[in-house]
Amino acid sequence: MSEVTPTAAVHRFFQVSSRRHGTKRSNNKSGNLTLHCKHRKMVAYDNCPDWAPAFGYIGAASCMILANFGSAWGTWQAGLGVCKMGVDYPKGVIKNIVPIVMAGVLGIYGLIVAVILTQSIRPPNADQTTSYSMYNGYAHMAAGLCCGISCLAAGGTIGVIGDAGVQGFGLRASGGKRAWSSEGGDDGDVGMGGNSEAVNADAANKLYVGLLIMLIFSEALALYGLIVALILSQHSYSCE
Repeated sequence: MSEVTPTAAVHRFFQVSSRRHGTKRSNNKSGNLTLHCKHRKMVAYDNCPDWAPAFGYIGAASCMILANFGSAWGTWQAGLGVCKMGVDYPKGVIKNIVPIVMAGVLGIYGLIVAVILTQSIRPPNADQTTSYSMYNGYAHMAAGLCCGISCLAAGGTIGVIGDAGVQGFGLRASGGKRAWSSEGGDDGDVGMGGNSEAVNADAANKLYVGLLIMLIFSEALALYGLIVALILSQHSYSCE
């Protein structure tokens, strides 16, 4: 057996200890890396859970449903007014179809926002994770509700104003008489309060201008909601 000197023994001791410490350091590094990966996965799941797309679809569906409800409400209410006005003044039916057209546009606003929100929702990945975050879901739900409720309010306003406005226009233009009561009569040129037909037409046109202004500002309510909804739909955060 070869004799081991004290110097060689000390050198060997330091080699073994350094190897052991190196192994521990590598194990600590791999353990820290594993914990870091698990932490990132937990944070990603907290920000992007698998149920987050539900809020986006709720926003898109509510936008389409509420906008169509407001459009139908305005069309129904204004349509009744146009039909009633046609009894007194049939010549003004086509002229007073404007409230119905403006109410129908509300459904288009809801359709635009609903399509944008639906295309922004991302499907799950192959590993059953999703990059669609709760931030996106809340933003898209807010956008859908903003546009939908604005269109609903605008539709009700257009319906009520259109109903009263077109009936008042027909009553003023006809001079307060039924259409069939003045056909073939000698007093067909005498209107409400003894005024002539030209005076009645001028007063009806002034009322019609005021009706259009009120309808335009009622439609603007839905336009405001559409603009804000488009801005909200551009806010996004994805989990990589």
